[in-house]
Amino acid sequence: MGGTSSTRRVTFEADENENITVVKGIRLSENVIDRMKETAPSGSKSQRYSGAYGASVSDEELKRRVAEELALEQAKKESENQKRLKQGKDLERERALANEQLTRAILRERVSSEEERAKAKHLSSEFYKVTTEQYQKAAEEVEAKFKRYEAHPVCADLQAKILQCYRQNAQQTLSCSALADQYMRCVNQAKQSVIEKGG
Repeated sequence: MGGTSSTRRVTFEADENENITVVKGIRLSENVIDRMKETAPSGSKSQRYSGAYGASVSDEELKRRVAEELALEQAKKESENQKRLKQGKDLERERALANEQLTRAILRERVSSEEERAKAKHLSSEFYKVTTEQYQKAAEEVEAKFKRYEAHPVCADLQAKILQCYRQNAQQTLSCSALADQYMRCVNQAKQSVIEKGG
């Protein structure tokens, strides 16, 4: 270190597929190497090595720069991870809020639907009650206008006797003529009494 030259050699290799250089097992992108070239001091104390890209840097300087670049990359990754984590939390919070709002909307809709159903049921029962009352009132009015007449059989006892006589004397119907005569007089008297009452 210091005034003596370092015996350690730094080798550069280029990756075939990508523009990445491997220095002592550490992969460096071309951007990193370009930045190291731009800031490389041209001091005469340190031993210089020429690489594939024409850069000449000391072993210590290279280590320091690699460490700085790695620290910058690590800080950048951590910053990106923090941003992603924050975005994920924000997204989760928004999703939870949206779910809560949706749940509230569904509950409001259910309550509204239940209220509408109860209202419809109440209106239906009120309508039934009113129509039943109106029907009952109309029926009572009709009954009041048109009296019911109760009809009782006229001369029912004589009618029963005549029927019995005809059954017993199916071949001699003239035997029942006296009963038939009484029945006809009874019917005529009933007609006359109805006419006299005015009904």
